Amino acid sequence: MKSLFRLYRFLIPYRIPSVIALLLLFAMVAADLLIPHLTQRIIDQGIGAGDLEVVITTAMFMAGAALLSAAFAIANNYLSVSISMAFGADLRSAMIRKTQSFSFANLDTLQTGKLIVRSTSDVNAVQMIVMLSLRILTRAPIWAIGAIILLVITSPRLAPIMAGAIPLIILLVWLFGRRAQPLFLIVQQRLDRLNIVLQENLAGVRVVKAFVRSQRETTRFEAANDELMTGTINVARLMAVFSPIMLLLLNLSITAAVWLGGKTALSGGMTVGEVVAAINYLSFALFPILMLSGMLGPISAADASARRILEVLDADTLPRRDDGAVITHQQGRIVFENVSFSYPGETSEAVLRDISFVAEPGQIVAIVGATGSGKSTLIHLIPRFYDVNAGRITFDGVDVRDFDPAVLRRMIGIALQETVLFTGSIADNIRYGRPDADDEEVRAAAKTAQADAFIQGLPEGYATMVGQRGVNLSGGQRQRIAIARALLIKPRLLILDDSTSALDIETEIKLQDALDALIASARRAITCIIVAQRISTVLLADKIIVLDHGQISACGSHQQLLQESSVYRDIYRSQLGELSAAEGETHE
Repeated sequence: MKSLFRLYRFLIPYRIPSVIALLLLFAMVAADLLIPHLTQRIIDQGIGAGDLEVVITTAMFMAGAALLSAAFAIANNYLSVSISMAFGADLRSAMIRKTQSFSFANLDTLQTGKLIVRSTSDVNAVQMIVMLSLRILTRAPIWAIGAIILLVITSPRLAPIMAGAIPLIILLVWLFGRRAQPLFLIVQQRLDRLNIVLQENLAGVRVVKAFVRSQRETTRFEAANDELMTGTINVARLMAVFSPIMLLLLNLSITAAVWLGGKTALSGGMTVGEVVAAINYLSFALFPILMLSGMLGPISAADASARRILEVLDADTLPRRDDGAVITHQQGRIVFENVSFSYPGETSEAVLRDISFVAEPGQIVAIVGATGSGKSTLIHLIPRFYDVNAGRITFDGVDVRDFDPAVLRRMIGIALQETVLFTGSIADNIRYGRPDADDEEVRAAAKTAQADAFIQGLPEGYATMVGQRGVNLSGGQRQRIAIARALLIKPRLLILDDSTSALDIETEIKLQDALDALIASARRAITCIIVAQRISTVLLADKIIVLDHGQISACGSHQQLLQESSVYRDIYRSQLGELSAAEGETHE
């Protein structure tokens, strides 16, 4: 329960309405507990004494108590629902804010499917318990305690029945809680797996159809679905045994009270009204305990959900730093000094080892290498998507770890290997990093990215709506929009992570010429780092870095590398064929 209680801090902004809701509960319970006493008065002083006036007067008091109880209940329900919904909204917002601060390492651990479940069904489970805490979970113990006190006052002879039943009920509740909580945690974990499989299935439905793998994906989903069903059935079986046992104890206790009370009344030790009132108080004491026992399932589920939510909220992320470094005269000089890196949790050798190079302001630096050589990993270290394990990276002489992550990333424009577009217009997607950019700036960035021509050819131009994940655009069109988005923020460092792979050669050459012109004409130097698979993309770069198994194999211009790097020559031959005569002579 510790995890669940920790999340109650999100109720602090609503403490005043929460207190009012609890006060309404006390008033409602007081009105409810008054009714058995009034029932006793009607029987003993009204019916038993033949006094109709007492019957009528007491009945009116009972009606008033019932009306007050209903009014208090309505007000309490209204406040409880409002508070719990606001609590859930705040908790979901906190989850999203935390997720937005995640590094790539965090996202590697907490997958998208898991985050979706924790932000939806897990939050809903905790939100439900908050609402019940302001209603049943608080009302039941108050009701039971009040009923026990009044039972002892009204009929001390029947109180021992309560003394015997309550410890047994508490023992059963404790045993059930110990058994139920791990079962509910298993259900939530299996729900995670189901959502991950479902997300992959839906996101990759075109690939599934293309490779005729529908049966395989259906089987995979059914396996996860069956696991969830089995876990849920295990919980239901436990509840199926527990609830009837608790109800049996309640009925046996009432039966014992009726038998003992009736026997005592016949011998003159109690009045009929006292017996009826005592039985009512006994029911009032045991029934709330039965209600609480029935809530153990949702409580156990909510506690399991709270633990999973706290895994997100407590995750170590890159902290915002108000005292982080600030560069007043940005140049865009990037220096790698003996950088090594391995992914969190990996036991294999480092992905990058002893990487050292300099990207001077205004330079175009290209990074090439075989698949898996560490190219994308290297550029992910600059904006601190991951932090280095050894060495350091400096931006204009300042270690990137000394920056607030948000400040650092505002100086960097990046088009990632996987192009992600958002629902909205093309202009909105280009303007994503600079919402205040005007239409002329948007179009200028699109022109440089060689996107303006095809955008103007669309029926609604820049106002054309982008389908989910850019499905109504080609791969090359999505890449050019992503490059325009990176250019619009006017970065000091532009990173293109294999973001021209879907472009035809002619468009790519035009893009390279436009980038050269932009860098040459910029008032402040723009450094450009390009990760590329195609050699044709990097031929005119100022510096080409060749990565091989996580290490720098060679560094230099295209002509230098043809002479000095066998790895580079092999890549060149595999893509562009044999070296030309002039190049061959140079190498010889």
